[in-house]
Amino acid sequence: MTLYIVPVPIGNLGDITLRAVEVLKSVDFIVAEDTRYSLKLLNHLAIQKPLYSYYKPKEQEKAEKILSMLATKNAAIITDCGTPLVSDPGFVLVKKAIAAGIQVISLPGPTAFVPALVGSGIDPTRFLFLGFPPRKKNELEKSLKELSGLPYTLVFYESPRRCFDFLRAAADVLGDRDFSIAKELSKKHETFIRGNLKDLESRLEKETILGEVVVVIAGNYDGSPPETELQLNSREDIFAYFKEKHNISRNHIKQILMKK
Repeated sequence: MTLYIVPVPIGNLGDITLRAVEVLKSVDFIVAEDTRYSLKLLNHLAIQKPLYSYYKPKEQEKAEKILSMLATKNAAIITDCGTPLVSDPGFVLVKKAIAAGIQVISLPGPTAFVPALVGSGIDPTRFLFLGFPPRKKNELEKSLKELSGLPYTLVFYESPRRCFDFLRAAADVLGDRDFSIAKELSKKHETFIRGNLKDLESRLEKETILGEVVVVIAGNYDGSPPETELQLNSREDIFAYFKEKHNISRNHIKQILMKK
């Protein structure tokens, strides 16, 4: 049978695709991060299907039960908003489904970091999507230091409660860099806040941050897209380059490559 990965709107319900609606109507059951939240969308679409919750603390346990159901039924996995697995639950289930020989089909659709990146005014040519940054101060500073030498635009998700502290830490570690905050994407009060980290306090003193935000920070280059003739044709080339140029360990490079 088939497991469909179905993106759902990040705010504006009109952003759901026709194909996503067709799949949600056709499957036997739907796996949702928060069934109460997803029920609002399904009611809006007039879709009635059995709903099963699937959230990170219970991923391993829930995955086994869902896999047994997928032996004879088709299902869709959705998240509260955006694309499942992107800083949201789903990877454990998808990996187990593939290993069990179940067909997995991923639909294109909404995800927050893409519109935030392309609307930021910061070079989108080469970037690292890093999801939610570490919460502990020392771990956050260590992470930012490891990223500080990279020429790639850095893209993060962050909560409104931690956004200011995260940007202050970024200003301390990364220094003179452009940044952008995208908030309430696709909603009525969608806003981009753009500035430079060195002017962070004055730029944000009158701003109110509500809802999860996407933070985009320029990479370590002079403001124009970096030019390079590097030939990185294998994993070993990548390991050797970052070890020589940026003194980043093999294990940390693997962690970066595995992130979404």
